[in-house]
Order: sequence, then C-alpha cells, then structure tokens
Amino acid sequence: MPALSRTGRILLTSCVVTAALTLAGPAHAEKGFGGTDGETQQANAGKDGTVSVTVGGVVFDRSKNGSGNSAGALTSSTSWTPPPCWYAPKYTPEQLQKAMEPVWEAGSTGYEWDAKQRDRYVNGKPYKDFNKDKTGEGYFWDSFVDEDFPPGWDACTKEPFWVDQGDPPPADIQNAVTPEILAELAYAEVRVPSTKVTLAPAAQTKVNLPTWAWLDAADFKPVSVTASVPVIGIAATATAEPVSLRIEPGTKDAVTYPASGVCAINNGRIGEPYAKGKADRTPPCGVRYLRSSGDGTYPLQATVTWKIQWTGTGGTGGDLPDGTFGATQDVTVQEIQAVNR
Repeated sequence: MPALSRTGRILLTSCVVTAALTLAGPAHAEKGFGGTDGETQQANAGKDGTVSVTVGGVVFDRSKNGSGNSAGALTSSTSWTPPPCWYAPKYTPEQLQKAMEPVWEAGSTGYEWDAKQRDRYVNGKPYKDFNKDKTGEGYFWDSFVDEDFPPGWDACTKEPFWVDQGDPPPADIQNAVTPEILAELAYAEVRVPSTKVTLAPAAQTKVNLPTWAWLDAADFKPVSVTASVPVIGIAATATAEPVSLRIEPGTKDAVTYPASGVCAINNGRIGEPYAKGKADRTPPCGVRYLRSSGDGTYPLQATVTWKIQWTGTGGTGGDLPDGTFGATQDVTVQEIQAVNR
C-alpha cells in the first residue's frame, strides 16, 4: 500500500479514534459556564458537544457572550484571522496507546508507517511504551483543527509530542497554545448583537427629512469569551467593546449625520433616540434622503465596529484587530414633505 500523507493519516486516525470512542459511548463536554445553552465545549467538539478525547483541548466560557437569534461573529477589520489549527495537550500515555494501536492493527496505513510509529511511541525513538513511566507528569500534545476547516487547517503537521507538566512546548512548534493563541481562539467565538438600528420616523421617512438613528444601549455593551486549557492552567479572555456605528444609506442620493457616516459611541450609547421637540435639531446620528425610493426601498446598512482587547494568564494581554458586524434593513422614502414633530 502506498504511504499515506500526513493529512490522510490525521483524518484516518481521527476516524478510528472517533469510532472506537463511539462504541464505548461518546464523551460529552462537561456542564459549566458555556454559551447561551449553559454548556462548555472542547475546541475539537462537534456542534452536539461530543469530543474525540478526554484529556485536553480548549474549553470556552461563553457566559458573557452576546446572545439571541440575530447575534453573529465578528469580521476582522484587517486580513488577520484566528489560527485555523493549533497544538494543545490531547492524550495521556494510555489514551495515546488506545488511539494508535487500533490504527496499527487495522493495517490500512501500511507497514512502513506503522513501523515508524511503533519506533516513535513504543521502541524508544524517542518514546518508550508511550511514556507510561511519566504518567501524571505531562501529556502528549497534538493538533486541533477549526471545525469549519478554513484555509490552513491542515498546516499543523507535527506528530504527537510529549511535554512535561509546567514546561513550554518545543520552540519550533508554531501555534502551540499560549495565552495569546487562546485569546485569538476566543476572538473567533465572540458573538455580538444585531446591528439593526432604530429609526425615527420608523415605518417610512420623507425626502429631505432628517431621520434619526440609534442603537439600544442595553444591547451594546462589552461582551467576552474566555478560552482555557485547564490541564495546564492557562487561560485568556477576549473582550469586544462597541466603539462606533457606520451608516450607509443604500443610495448616493442621501446625506449622513455626521458627514462621515460614522457615529461614535457616547456615554455608553450609539446615536440618540428621537423625542418630541427635537424636530428642528440635526440628529447626531442619522440620514437624510434626497430622492424617493419609488415603489421600492433603500437598503440601509448599519455596521458596528468593536474594539478587541485580551488579558491572559501571567499578566499577559494586548490588542487584537478591531472586528465589525453589520446588518441591512429596508427603508421606504416618500416624496411627501413633512415635519417630524
């Protein structure tokens, strides 16, 4: 049989391990702080919360995340993206043995590869008998993959390697979990509320009539997700804080307030609710349409920019690229002139 590629071996090994654990009953993520459903999940978990191994991986605390059906993930304002794969503690010596031996016994990976693996983990090149003499003193680390398989998901090609408890992973291992890597993974789990703005007039507006726009202050407050690897005692929290709202009217025949279309957060809110008596004022955040939408509507887009900061174990912390989240809503504009009082 031809030698398998590293990617092929990863997928095959994962299938064998998952099948073996399925026969024994799936391992479920522990109950805890978790997301809106009150559960925590391993980073290598599926949507149902089942996990392929029991020792490690990343646990997410989503209890302070944005919620609701319209909540969504942030898009980085730069070309930066969270790690598509990473390394973390995955197996105890016994668990690695239980994962690898069924693969070797199946014979589907070929004699040459199986023999090299036995040399590596059994015959002392460099590990003897899966490092069982060091049980409780460390873990075998292996790759974890973003379950959406973004570009680069197959870049973590190192074979499982041993790390003593309290020691850093080898210096040549890129994307081994650190507080900063955990912060980046937490960033990917942040969910923020919908950016549908409240408009006044609400149902429809008029040509040349300033339309006020604002967001519910109760919804637009900082949200955060914490990612941790409990077995090695490291964690990081990524916090997203709203800083501005960009209004795009959906047509060139419009004027925005302010002229840039960017409404800064002020005293914990974005924009200002319209109230009786403000008809002669210029809205701090809004739009004035110069032409009727006719029989249709204009697609007004509202996009909130969120500043991302992180703090982690050992006093670590810093900034991550800003994130944005937007929504589009239809606005009807009529020719009739009116005064908004």
